[in-house]
Amino acid sequence: MAIRVMLVDDQVLLRTGFRMVLQAQPDMEVVAEAGDGAEAVETLRSTAVDVVLMDVRMPKLDGVEATRLICGGADGTATRGREPGDGPRVLILTTFDLDEYAFSALKAGASGFMLKDVPPDELLAAIRAVHSGDAVVAPSTTRRLLDRFTPLLPSVSQPTHKELDRLTDREREVLLLVAQGLSNGEIAAKLVLSEATVKTHVGRILTKLGLRDRVQAVVLAYETGLVKAGGGAG
Repeated sequence: MAIRVMLVDDQVLLRTGFRMVLQAQPDMEVVAEAGDGAEAVETLRSTAVDVVLMDVRMPKLDGVEATRLICGGADGTATRGREPGDGPRVLILTTFDLDEYAFSALKAGASGFMLKDVPPDELLAAIRAVHSGDAVVAPSTTRRLLDRFTPLLPSVSQPTHKELDRLTDREREVLLLVAQGLSNGEIAAKLVLSEATVKTHVGRILTKLGLRDRVQAVVLAYETGLVKAGGGAG
């Protein structure tokens, strides 16, 4: 079945360009478009979508708030008739690298972000990765992103989070390394485990914490004080 994509951007010309690239793929189909976040949320009430390509700065409702509604289902729109976490996945497209708005969208539930001038092959690969459940922000980029913008976040009143108590000691150890930007292979080498075992641990961490992907795991680790800006343990 083709990946059903929704394009959300207030610039019609950009949507047209993205649509032409996506429609040329045998495994993708553009099923909806919207010019702002409010229109996107409304469209999702009646249209089944797998991946949303979301601009950040738009009128009426920006991409951050729209992402929060789509991923969190705060108004019942995105999650009606679905299990939690089964709603559309959001891929943020931003004009500026490491845009603070894009980071806010990651916090709101987006599965990753890319620049609007990304080469077509990379965009297509990102859509497929997001659809399969992966994040599209590489570990090193995640670390750089968080190190730059964590100081801009409101201070966390409590340095710990009760959800972390659900993790075993080994899972907390793996989460800490994920948050420091290590890949599964690097974690496996550091802990003297197989890469398959690390992947299993990461999957269990995401399930226990109710997270979509590694990006959200990293954000949670920073927000709860498990790690500090700069990558050190909290």
